[in-house]
Parts: sequence; structure tokens; C-alpha cells
Amino acid sequence: MADLKTQFEQAAAASKNLNERPDNATLLKLYALYKQGSVGDNAEPKPGFADMVARAKWDAWTKLKGHPQDDAMRQYIDLIDELG
Repeated sequence: MADLKTQFEQAAAASKNLNERPDNATLLKLYALYKQGSVGDNAEPKPGFADMVARAKWDAWTKLKGHPQDDAMRQYIDLIDELG
């Protein structure tokens, strides 16, 4: 688990240095996988309708409810490697 956590942290650092900016759908997926991998299930209150960006992020993360954190970390690492 410690090795996975280290790889996850390295992928998070690498995400800031991608060759090109991913599209919005990929960015939402990265956000959701990162949050699920680092925090677990979303327990945050739902943002208001007017804040569309926060609402999209909240929805993306909430869709992963019940998804194991280890699996989310692996998917995040794989996606960052793919985008790298």
C-alpha cells in the first residue's frame, strides 16, 4: 500500500507537468479519481446550481461512491501515465 501511495503522489506531481492540457471530461475524471483515491467517498455538501464548475466536480466525484480507494489510485496513476 505504501508503494501505491508513493506512486499516487508522484502521479499527482506529474499531473502538473503534462505535455498538453487534457480536455474537460478528462480533467473531471482526473479530479474524481484523485479525490476518491486520496479522500474516499464524497461527503461534501452539494454546491449550489450557480457554481457550475464546482457542481461538475462534485458530480464526477460522487459517481465514484463506493469505489475502492486503491483502485481509484491505480486508475489515476494509469491515466496520468497515459497522458504523460
